[in-house]
Order: sequence, then C-alpha cells, then structure tokens
Amino acid sequence: MTTQRLPFPVPDERAHLFVDSYADMHDLVEDLVVPAAAPEAAATVLRTARELLRQSYYCYEFSTVAVMHSLIAVEIVLRDRIPEAGKKPLHQLIKQGAADGILTARQAEYLDYGRQIRNGMAHGQTTHAVMPPAMAVPMVTTSFAIVSELCAAVL
Repeated sequence: MTTQRLPFPVPDERAHLFVDSYADMHDLVEDLVVPAAAPEAAATVLRTARELLRQSYYCYEFSTVAVMHSLIAVEIVLRDRIPEAGKKPLHQLIKQGAADGILTARQAEYLDYGRQIRNGMAHGQTTHAVMPPAMAVPMVTTSFAIVSELCAAVL
C-alpha cells in the first residue's frame, strides 16, 4: 500500500487579498466569542466555524465551510427554543421562529439566505462556491450573535 505524504500548509495565494499574515486571522475572529449559555453541541459547532475561518488563510474555501457550519449552531438552538420542533426542516424553523417572535425579520431573512446557500451546496446545485473571508466573517458573526441572543433569552 502506498501512502501519500501531504505537504505542510502554505498560505493560499488568495489569502493575501484580505490579510498580510496568518497572525492577522486572529484579529478577524477575536470577537467571535462562544456564548456561555449555548448548549454544548452549538458551542462546539461555533468553535469549529471560528477555527475554519482562521484556517481559511491556508485553504480559502474553508471560509465557505465556516458559514455553513455556523448555521448548524443556529439550527441547534432554534430546535431547543421552538416547541415541537422535532425534525422540521430549517426553513420551517425559521418561519416559525419569526412568527413566534423568537427571530427578528432581519434574522429570519439572513438565516433563509444562508439556508439557500447551504442547500445549494448540500444538494449539488452549487458545486464550486467560494465565499471570500471578507464576506464570510460577517455571516459567521451574525450566526454567533443570533445564537447568543437566543441563548440569552432563555435565561
């Protein structure tokens, strides 16, 4: 059996379009603080999304994966907050969350937009989506904010 020896990571050439060095990636994500009240499943997903953003310095496409991953955390918290959420799809959770006042209209709009991107990728309709970190960071930040607000509302 032959094994493939992978090279050590090198910066993606596109990374220099938004930062000068890997150390600058820390500045991009330093405000992404996982809410203390978040369920552990959501907290783990948020930490992973934050790390994916940092690592997009080496693999540009990780910024897109970070956005998709951050939406999972929001879905986890919505399932906790919406009575009888069961196995309802995310679009129904978003609608119900907005109707019940758990989500603002703007949050519901953001989540639905993210859901459409996620679904396009998950179902093979969008096969080569690359979201630059400059676009991904605000989207992941919004997911962190929604999770924080939803978890704070429970306390």
